[in-house]
Amino acid sequence: MSRSTVQLAASSAEVKASSRAAAAKSGGRIILVPVDFSDHSAAALKKSAEFADLMQATLIILHVVHDPGEMPGYYSKLIKKKRATRIQDIAAEAFEQFVDRVAAENSRLTALQGAHKLMVQGLPVTRILEVVKHIDPMMVIMGSQGRTGLKHLVIGSKAAQIMQLCPVPVTIVKQPKKDSKS
Repeated sequence: MSRSTVQLAASSAEVKASSRAAAAKSGGRIILVPVDFSDHSAAALKKSAEFADLMQATLIILHVVHDPGEMPGYYSKLIKKKRATRIQDIAAEAFEQFVDRVAAENSRLTALQGAHKLMVQGLPVTRILEVVKHIDPMMVIMGSQGRTGLKHLVIGSKAAQIMQLCPVPVTIVKQPKKDSKS
């Protein structure tokens, strides 16, 4: 396993320090991209890198470490080898692999190559909003499955909650369907 470049921020001060380093690279222009390793997150990361390249902004890619009650073992399913490891380490490895894969598939996007990777622990919506408060990005770009109807009511939508509560503009990206012609 290679040494991870993912930073686990345990405090608000660490989140602020990470954002200062990212802001210094781009004159304060930051795009925050929360990811959960899904195809929708990959599409959002690609789109955010396109925007960042156009706007000369820095990407901060955020993952919120959690092991939800409805899917215990979420991270262990992402790593092929079975081993006794802290969930944060498993999440960091999966995060690194996800970003590396998206960057390799989109090598022309320079913003992906210099992106800051930040990990925090907690409930995704709450922690994403806290990070937004601390780093004050230009915008948030995130993926969404686009659930509607009963599934949306029962499961909820993190993206919809972020859109309603976030103090900065939010762009939602959906992965195009595989059988789509466009």
